[in-house]
Amino acid sequence: MNPHYALEALNFFMADVQAGIGPFLGVFLQAQGWHPQAIGTVMTVGGIASMLATSPAGALIDATHHKRGVIVVAGVMTTLAALALWISHSYWMVAASQIFTAVTGAALGPAVAGVTLGIVREAGFDRQFGRNQVANHAGNVVGAALSGWLGWKYGFGAVFVLTGVFGVMTIISTLLIRRDVIDHDSARGSGPSSPTAHEPASGFRVLLTCRPLLLLALSLAIFHLGNAAMLPLYGLAVVSAHQGDPNAVTAATIVIAQLVMLVAACFANRLIQRIGYWGVILITFLALPVRGVVAAMFIAAWGVWPVQALDGIGAGLQSVAVPALVVRLLQGTGRVNVGQGVVMTLQGMGAALSPALGGMLAQHFGYATAFLTLGAVSTGSLALWLLCGSTLKKACGRHCDNTKNTPLTT
Repeated sequence: MNPHYALEALNFFMADVQAGIGPFLGVFLQAQGWHPQAIGTVMTVGGIASMLATSPAGALIDATHHKRGVIVVAGVMTTLAALALWISHSYWMVAASQIFTAVTGAALGPAVAGVTLGIVREAGFDRQFGRNQVANHAGNVVGAALSGWLGWKYGFGAVFVLTGVFGVMTIISTLLIRRDVIDHDSARGSGPSSPTAHEPASGFRVLLTCRPLLLLALSLAIFHLGNAAMLPLYGLAVVSAHQGDPNAVTAATIVIAQLVMLVAACFANRLIQRIGYWGVILITFLALPVRGVVAAMFIAAWGVWPVQALDGIGAGLQSVAVPALVVRLLQGTGRVNVGQGVVMTLQGMGAALSPALGGMLAQHFGYATAFLTLGAVSTGSLALWLLCGSTLKKACGRHCDNTKNTPLTT
């Protein structure tokens, strides 16, 4: 198979695997008698595990020539961890499942980005990664729609079966990418003065020696602190208000957001060329506070449309712009994937705390207060992005040389 098509197939099927049963976990646990705070806490456990795993996972992807093998192993383990919830939904089983899902899923993002860069090189990365994200969002739409329909018709068990099917297809798609089409030096953004692939890499050293990368990562951490809990919380809020079937409502929240993300990903590269990385990411930071206000005002089945459309705009543009900007900043350093990993680590730090914060606020003060607070928290990312705008705008045309701790102009 053409490796570009195989990459897109991998991204399509990986969408339903990477986060296990994803947003359906909340309504599944709620149906088993779990309270919002307990649901938020167990999701936070998984978020912390993901946060700790992403930087080492990125370093592994930079060092290994077995990137396809990493994707296959991660896909198998993530699928098995999700299926374990079908057997038992005790607190410790759910927590263990979330940890395994997070740790193995953490490797998938840097691995797919590395394989993409190794196949198309820097010049083709923005375009191909945009196509990957379109396929990924399409996979999320199909997976969520099928999960909602199957869950409504056959119960939650069918959702787990679908995850297993997508897991098998993820492995097949990965194996359709020929080993010899991946240039492993290009896959890690290697340059003439880059450290060798076997030289140990510290994700936080990469972060601290590239100030624009640090500002990007901190902004995303604050953004995800406000963002991560909104989708599962909104589904819980609508179901708690008896506004719809749990599976149908949860599927609708995902499908609407992913359809908008798909469209946003299609136009992301054109928008980047028109207003630059800084402007595109600014739009994503503006969307979240508005989303929090809308979610607080309209807790109803129809409110899913504006709330999740705003999510789709932010996440769809970020899914293309952020990895592409990291590649641009770190190209030539040989540390592109560890850079991707450490940015994901800080994103994960915010995302890990978000469900616990949102669940606690929802349980003690109500869902509306939770949405307003999460939206208010996210304005910190907007403030940081605007305050450091001049530095970040210049950085979009520069590379950070982490071997010498100085910026290189391109």
